[in-house]
Amino acid sequence: MHELPITQKIVKIADDHCRENGGSRVLKVNMVIGDYSGYVGEAIQTYFGIIAEGTLCEGASLEFVKIEPQLRCSSCGKLFKKQLLSFECPYCGGQGQQSEVGKEFYIDTIEIE
Repeated sequence: MHELPITQKIVKIADDHCRENGGSRVLKVNMVIGDYSGYVGEAIQTYFGIIAEGTLCEGASLEFVKIEPQLRCSSCGKLFKKQLLSFECPYCGGQGQQSEVGKEFYIDTIEIE
């Protein structure tokens, strides 16, 4: 349910962007969403269509680039995807630690007409 207020904010940002840049309507909002961001893209997508009604975003598409989480090796510093039941770095055998990769959540671009 916490996707409702964030979707309202996305529509407002896109609507404002369109107005500020002389557009007649928003065509597409491109988002980046990490698997560990805490947001569910499908829920945002559902809310977007409803909240966008009556705004410059009505009829616009909302697209997501999903970012898979990665661990950072505490020994060599490289990023890698965690393997099932293992935190071992595939490069040096060190232990992987949680990183910021996979927590992203932002508007990448807004396409207007």
